[in-house]
Amino acid sequence: MHAWPASEVPALPGKGRDLRIHDTATGGRVTLAPGPVARIYVCGITPYDATHMGHAATYNAFDLVQRVWLDTKRQVHYVQNVTDVDDPLLERAIRDGVDWVGLAERETALFREDMTALRMLPPQHYIGAVEAIPGIVPLVERLRDSGAAYELDGDIYFSVDADPHFGEVSHYSTELMRHLSAERGGDPERPGKKNPLDPMLWMAAREGEPSWDGASLGAGRPGWHIECVAIALDHLGMGFDVQGGGSDLIFPHHEMGASHAQALTGEFPMAKAYVHAGMVALDGEKMSKSKGNLVFVSKLRRDGVDPAAIRLALLSHRYRDDWEWTDQVLQDAQERLGRWRAAVSRPDGPSADALVEELREALSDDLDTPTALVAVDRWAELQAAEGGTDDSAPGLVSRAVDALLGVAL
Repeated sequence: MHAWPASEVPALPGKGRDLRIHDTATGGRVTLAPGPVARIYVCGITPYDATHMGHAATYNAFDLVQRVWLDTKRQVHYVQNVTDVDDPLLERAIRDGVDWVGLAERETALFREDMTALRMLPPQHYIGAVEAIPGIVPLVERLRDSGAAYELDGDIYFSVDADPHFGEVSHYSTELMRHLSAERGGDPERPGKKNPLDPMLWMAAREGEPSWDGASLGAGRPGWHIECVAIALDHLGMGFDVQGGGSDLIFPHHEMGASHAQALTGEFPMAKAYVHAGMVALDGEKMSKSKGNLVFVSKLRRDGVDPAAIRLALLSHRYRDDWEWTDQVLQDAQERLGRWRAAVSRPDGPSADALVEELREALSDDLDTPTALVAVDRWAELQAAEGGTDDSAPGLVSRAVDALLGVAL
């Protein structure tokens, strides 16, 4: 599966700072100091309705992580999946009377268009669950053969008791885990499971649903968590720098994925940091497909909204915070974009060297984008009020805002 085209990231004078970021597993900030190549895995969409503001906010957060790393003169190895076969996708296809493959392809193509418009840096490997199945099957077989998984009426389940570190990503109570498992695709009440929290690794073929040859597992399709594990281990290996996604993936997805990988390899941890973006609400409720309270990037673009303004609206909130999308948020971003573009359109201006360092410091501090935006606001206000004599300043500001914030002026 192909990703989307990369926008050029301008080179800036000097060198950026190492990223200090909140790690869900430890509950505090960690300083990420990867080697020459930083490794990041971000969980992708289930393509039955893309791309709403919640998606955009999540991918914007991890785009910023990449930009901070690139500014430290590192390379970035970024991997993202597409869950192009799963119950929600199949259910939507049945509801709409369309082919599930065509639905997945259409929504994935739209997601690519939105990511391109928002200047999100693409992954080096963009892998669909379906194309990953040949690599998933042997992992499930290994887990089963080692005793870390078991069969129940033809389905294969992972035993969470096989990983001594289970629970160390979320630190949630058993009661909360059971609640979230039932809410987010699990089946804690199924009779015969060794532990109600055990997640499915391989679902035996069901009548009327797609299935693939699972070798000794029989015909079926993979569970949600093992999909990402197979892709991450294949392309990044254990101990990669960041596992990323929305905060709704902390449990069960990232908790279970970590346990799968750790049981497979005997190594700990799967990722050095588990980083999660907050949820975006609309009209007081979390923006979600199930509720239908969505603001789509593609709809805003069709209505003539500049993608740079959409990105500035996202940047106006700290990535970890839950926040609400409103017309005012977008209007404020559009007005800010206009002020910034007017400021950099002049032939000279106040020196911007200090601004570049302010941006670097803000972003290295747990991706503090609100502080970064205020720093650019101050420069633009000074430009409007007093101007300056540095003919390199407008260009430097424009390059810095593009390189570090992904906003084209």
